[in-house]
Amino acid sequence: MNATMYLYSVQEKYADAFAKNFTVVLLGVIIISINGMFVLTFFKSSAFYNDPRYILYIHLVINDMLMVFFSVSLVVMAYAWQNVPLPFCVLLLVITAAAHKNTPLTLAGMAVERYIAICKPLHHHQICTVRRTYILISLIWGVGVIPGLTDLIVLSVFRPLSVFSTAASCSASRVYATPNNEIQTRFMNGLYSSVVWLILVFTYCQVLVAARKASADKSSARKAQRTILLHGAQLLLCMLSYITAVVDKMFVPLIPAERAKLAFLNYLLTNILPRLLTPLIYGVRDKLFYKHMKGLFSSRLFTVKVEAIKQTHH
Repeated sequence: MNATMYLYSVQEKYADAFAKNFTVVLLGVIIISINGMFVLTFFKSSAFYNDPRYILYIHLVINDMLMVFFSVSLVVMAYAWQNVPLPFCVLLLVITAAAHKNTPLTLAGMAVERYIAICKPLHHHQICTVRRTYILISLIWGVGVIPGLTDLIVLSVFRPLSVFSTAASCSASRVYATPNNEIQTRFMNGLYSSVVWLILVFTYCQVLVAARKASADKSSARKAQRTILLHGAQLLLCMLSYITAVVDKMFVPLIPAERAKLAFLNYLLTNILPRLLTPLIYGVRDKLFYKHMKGLFSSRLFTVKVEAIKQTHH
């Protein structure tokens, strides 16, 4: 009886692990494929190369692709590879953390670009150049990587250097299990989110004022308002990942037996699914981008059909 129960328990665990990994990988492939369509559209259409708005947008899309790829890889590794060399694990964690922080920072950059376009239209081409846009993207990566590097420095201070020759399950909670890590993480999350929210609120209010002035292009101003509001909605979705621990503490005591399932659902809702909305919120809304994407993929589909017909005739 005990042996049968144990065998059933093991089978249930394997089935549960397979279902979780399959769901995460499937969602990851879908998100990366959809985002890949937008990236392909950007690089196939030279009309976007000199527009800072589209450059920042495609950076957001590529960054989300990286974040999803590395995040999903870490989830699968947690089940399939229990002894990950620590240097390799730390590298993955630093890249994932940087990509996670880059999303709100890029949204802030996009909001500032819209603010300049509406409130300072005469200076827009002087301020928002392609070169400065790429410098901003470099700065975003520089600032985004700081929390991950800080974790690495704290780990080096609190643990002997010999720890880097060990192997373990690759997760931030296990690798960075130092006394100050939780406080440092909360401080960094609070700092980043506060700065980004201040930028979004400031730009939205400025665009709102510009929209009410008779001299302003009211149609463009209203579009900019909606865009910044969407940035705020996207930021709210991104910030859900900051309250994962709070949600766990609230709901786990109520249903302790479902802790693993709750944590997994929390991860999907706060880290993966928001990345599915990024291209749909901005890319499909934008008439120029949508037109180029439709033209690119409809022409490709037509080419494939023509080639298929030719092969059948041969």
